[in-house]
Amino acid sequence: RLGGDEFAIVVNGIETQGELEKIAVDVSRLLEAPITYAGNLINGSMSIGCAIYPRDAKDSANLMKCADTALNDLKATGRGGFRMFNQQMQVAAQNIAIQLNDARHIIRDDLIVPFYQPKVRLADAKVVGFEALLRWQTVDQHIHSPCNIEQAFQDYILATKISDAMQNKVFKNIAAWIAQGLDVVPVSINAAPVEFLKDNYAERLLHRLNAYNIPHHLVEIEITEHILDDRGSDYVIRALNLLKQQGVKISLDDFGTGHSSLTRLRDYPVDCLKIDCDFIRQMNDDEAILAIVQAIIALGPKLSLDIVAEGIENTEQLELLKSSGCSIGQGYLFSRAVNAEQATEMLQAGI
Repeated sequence: RLGGDEFAIVVNGIETQGELEKIAVDVSRLLEAPITYAGNLINGSMSIGCAIYPRDAKDSANLMKCADTALNDLKATGRGGFRMFNQQMQVAAQNIAIQLNDARHIIRDDLIVPFYQPKVRLADAKVVGFEALLRWQTVDQHIHSPCNIEQAFQDYILATKISDAMQNKVFKNIAAWIAQGLDVVPVSINAAPVEFLKDNYAERLLHRLNAYNIPHHLVEIEITEHILDDRGSDYVIRALNLLKQQGVKISLDDFGTGHSSLTRLRDYPVDCLKIDCDFIRQMNDDEAILAIVQAIIALGPKLSLDIVAEGIENTEQLELLKSSGCSIGQGYLFSRAVNAEQATEMLQAGI
């Protein structure tokens, strides 16, 4: 027993991978029979990672690491059964480690900078909101996107520290705009699913808003559809309901790409739907995609929801969206994400 519910089995005399696979199946079957405890039947299952000496590693320590890598790879894609180690897993594990180390470095050295992509009224391109996007800046002033540290958003501690830093900087910008007497538009902030695991996301956000003395209606939280299906979704729903009660708006990002359910639009505290950019990119050439986009747009007034089209890149897309009844959008046709100084200039100009 290695600890907790994790065990290792050493099998001698293995000559082929098939032999080890058969043993893994036999071990899995040992838990198929219900276990009786305190008069109750308990059904268990296990996930198994396998590695073979000397093919995968030349010593016991590294052999254990290979088996653990295979186990983690299995857990990441669905639990249960067994998985054999391969070198591609090792490369993936190393890439994850690099991303997590980069994220720690970004947090430690305070490199996070928010960029703002305008949301515009399609009729006249007037800015009606911003989406705050995470960026980080190295000593050479190069700006990086979060795709370089995406694994950090699977880790509660790292994701929360990044979120805290991002919120502090965004709220500091909003407070400065208010102090300058600018006509401040609502700013949306993305939330990673893992941030809700401790069931205090809403309280922490509201406390920070109050600390910066920011009116709650000036902040919107963007979540993705699958966050409502993940384990711990009860915490998400509770947090969203509390935020909505306090005047914070909730936006459902990438709508139509997950397990879309119109029921959740009725039952969950959603104020806005964002049409995924892949739909916008394809709608001019695919009638079926266009029908989906138009159906989502039609939901807006009927369900009292704002509809925002993402990823508008050309006038053909713009005109088709306008003719379909969409009134708000964002994309490179209007502006790329800009830094805080440029966002301030947009507000000052009343664009």
